[in-house]
Amino acid sequence: MSTHTRRQLTDAPLLVAAAGGVPHRRPVWFMRQAGRSLPEYRELRAGIGMLESCFDPELICEITMQPVRRHDVDAAILFSDIVVPLKAAGIDLDIVAGVGPVVANPVRTVADVRTLPRLRREEVGAVTAGVGLLLDALGDIPLIGFTGAPFTLASYLVEGGPSKNHEITKAMMLGDPDTWHQLMGVLTDITIEFLRAQIDAGVDAVQLFDSWAGALTLAQYREYVMPHSERVFTEVASAGIPRIHFGVGTGELLGAMGEAGADVVGVDWRVPLTEAVRRVGPGKALQGNLDPAVLFAGPKAIESEVRRIAHEADEAITLGAKGHIFNLGHGVLPNTDPTVITDTVALVHSLPAPL
Repeated sequence: MSTHTRRQLTDAPLLVAAAGGVPHRRPVWFMRQAGRSLPEYRELRAGIGMLESCFDPELICEITMQPVRRHDVDAAILFSDIVVPLKAAGIDLDIVAGVGPVVANPVRTVADVRTLPRLRREEVGAVTAGVGLLLDALGDIPLIGFTGAPFTLASYLVEGGPSKNHEITKAMMLGDPDTWHQLMGVLTDITIEFLRAQIDAGVDAVQLFDSWAGALTLAQYREYVMPHSERVFTEVASAGIPRIHFGVGTGELLGAMGEAGADVVGVDWRVPLTEAVRRVGPGKALQGNLDPAVLFAGPKAIESEVRRIAHEADEAITLGAKGHIFNLGHGVLPNTDPTVITDTVALVHSLPAPL
């Protein structure tokens, strides 16, 4: 166990909003704020592979800090990748430019599942070392740790890489549920260990990304995915830090994703926050949900959309949401002008905080 003493960031707007308090300003951070849109990131990463970057403590720290310095966001998101714990455990995969994660030996049978390695804490020592550097550099800015959810990791492993239809994944899930649940159990163990490592190193919140869960029906999610995500949230609950859950295209799943144990439910741009609170129910904070493409539409359109979302967030709080964290409805797109991101953060901060 770590001997780390957790930072007490009692006034940090993001943590206050997640806990149901009244922050002194609207908290805002952006998924994928650390990375592709920043010229300083591209310069730093020149000639260095993505996974290599994710296992270098100094690079982890510097890349995570870049958007904090530039944009004045209210949280840093640990620079990493969804497949980092799989790579660390010893699974043969790589992140191919223009493609995404590619797995050398896809998992298709129960025998494949039985040979999967488990994650040992020391295998992500570079990540936890990066967290340590960040705690010294961030001052009073919260650090969000993250990992991919078991279903999204399973999809990469079964398909062998990114998939539009997830047909091989669904074939295993529906046609061989015993093997499916064994696979999900292994991945849940890996996910829990990776989050615990980050938590013990000192992160201030965690986010579980279920990027591909939107490919499922609500019934499929409840039967084949939710019990495993629920175990992840249960196993890290004792840390007492906010647990955020996010997926893309998951409007029909928002209620179940909240039930899985998150304190904060991320909402993509397809569902208004006033509708999201009805689906999630009272007592949880919401996060989101500006369409990333709006950042290309010019100052007038951006201001209109930001004000609309802030208004909907305020209304959602009156309807029972515990708080609101402004974010995009997915990640920053690679060609986004960094100056636009900085200006959008300033606009959000200029709006009165919800009561």
